[in-house]
Amino acid sequence: MAQKNYYATLGIKRSESQSGLRKAYRKLARKYHPDLNPGDKSAEERFKQIQEAYKVLSDPEKRKIYDHHGYYRDGQGTTGGQGFQDPGGFAGFDFGHSRGGGRQTGFRDIFSDLFGGRKSRTAARATRGQDLEVQASIPLMGVVEGMQVRINAARRIVCTRCKGTGTTSSTKQGSCPRCGGSGQSRQMHGAMNFSTPCPQCQGQGKVPVGDCSACGGEGFGQKVEILKVRIPPGVKSGSRVRVPGKGDAGGFGGPPGDLFLVVDVQSHPFFRREGNDLLCTVPVTITEAALGSDIEVPTIAGKARLKIPSGTQNGQKFRLRGQGVPSMRSGGNGDQLVEVNLVLPQIQDDRSKEILREFAKLNPQDPRAKLGSDS
Repeated sequence: MAQKNYYATLGIKRSESQSGLRKAYRKLARKYHPDLNPGDKSAEERFKQIQEAYKVLSDPEKRKIYDHHGYYRDGQGTTGGQGFQDPGGFAGFDFGHSRGGGRQTGFRDIFSDLFGGRKSRTAARATRGQDLEVQASIPLMGVVEGMQVRINAARRIVCTRCKGTGTTSSTKQGSCPRCGGSGQSRQMHGAMNFSTPCPQCQGQGKVPVGDCSACGGEGFGQKVEILKVRIPPGVKSGSRVRVPGKGDAGGFGGPPGDLFLVVDVQSHPFFRREGNDLLCTVPVTITEAALGSDIEVPTIAGKARLKIPSGTQNGQKFRLRGQGVPSMRSGGNGDQLVEVNLVLPQIQDDRSKEILREFAKLNPQDPRAKLGSDS
């Protein structure tokens, strides 16, 4: 028989105490558990090795035999205790207590530590309230500057009469709807099935009958609350602003949920938003574009001067730095991009037509000369 070094498997010394052994096992089991490593065959195999090693070393009698012989097989020892019968699976693992006088740490105790520890009966019943979502439409300038909005939030609150229990009587009881009166709840951990006390009835199978006249036995009521919510600068459509503790009330003393304000940014008649930049289109005359000019452009902060160089073409864009939307990450502002839209003059007299003909003679140009060419 090939000897297995269980101490090396758990990464401990031969002199390690039972508390140190359990600590090492918890750490490794949490790391290699199949539920936490789905599809990882090597982690699954490592987990089985860890189980086998812990099964032997956690039992004082089996550990003594292992230390003496260098291995442990089923049936060894005077007690006839069962060892790890299937190195490739879960058979033989102690799900409860040892048969001796002392209490042995079992699989259920280990997983109680791994997945949150034991809870008090009250804590087991407590449930967190549901989160709520409320839509809010805000103008673009509110995104730029930040703003405060008022919303009406319909929330579930704890009944003040029965304190959320749904009943004002301690004697009227009925079958628990969650466990059907059995008092037990089934829980799955991977391939393992555990039976635990029902968290709603605390394993009793009975719950108080809801007879509170104020809430109809529900334990909760409805309240429409007016809230003032601060919208930070730079939010986008679809952004969710969290308001802690303003969701539905929790059950059995559990914490309330949160309220999320879902932002919808309204379109603006002049500015268009792209990320943190603002785009706008500004009309420019042919004379201003041809000769160059200094024009006035609207910005989020008021008016700004923009230099249009001579020879500016239609659709050309110019950048005004720092005149865009605030960034929620960097804290700075985006830019404003100004697109030029050339506006043709309205020719209403013969003199103007003559001037344009003279201009064409002095500045011959064929903008379509290269259309259809290979170059």
